Amino acid sequence: MVSFTSNQAQCVLGQKLEVLVVHDPLSPVPPPTPSKNLPLGNTYKVGESKGWNVYDSYFYNTWSEEKQFNVGDSLIFEYANDANDVYEISGDLEFMTCDPTSPVAVHKTGHDLVRLTEPGVHYFITSNSGDCEAGLKLRVMVGPVPKAVTYPNFPKKVDLSAMERLNNWLKTFKHQPQH
Repeated sequence: MVSFTSNQAQCVLGQKLEVLVVHDPLSPVPPPTPSKNLPLGNTYKVGESKGWNVYDSYFYNTWSEEKQFNVGDSLIFEYANDANDVYEISGDLEFMTCDPTSPVAVHKTGHDLVRLTEPGVHYFITSNSGDCEAGLKLRVMVGPVPKAVTYPNFPKKVDLSAMERLNNWLKTFKHQPQH
C-alpha cells in the first residue's frame, strides 16, 4: 500500500497550480544582489525626519555633504509611494537633467533600502520631473570599505576578571595612618 501526505494526494488527484513569471519589459530589472560579502555599515535615512520629499533645491545636496558614506552603508528612502519613487541612475548628465529613462534600479515601495556596494558617485532621482527639478534628487559620494583601526600596544586579551580588577584598584588606596 502506498501512502501519501495530504499535499501529495492533492497533487496526484490533479489539484495543481501552475505559475508563469514574466518580466515586464517596461520595468527595469533591479540590480543583482552583491556577490561579495560586504561589512555592515551605517544606515542613513535620506532626509532624516523629513524623508524623501520636495523641500528646496539644495536640501538633499546639503544633507549628503554632511555625511561620509562608505561601501557597506545603506540608504533608506521613505516617502508616499503613491506620489513618489526613487530611481537610481548612472550619470551626472541624467542627474542634472532629471532623466529617468535609463535607470540602474527603480524603487517604489515607499520604504526602500539601498545598499551602497561600490565606491564612487551614486545618483538618485524621482521620476516626477517637476519634483526632481525642484530638488528631489540626491548625489552621494561613496568611499571604499573603511579599514579597521588596529592598536598594537593594547593587549589582545585581558585575563583578569572584573572582581580581580576591582580588588587591584582598591589596593591602590592603601590605608594611611592619621597624624
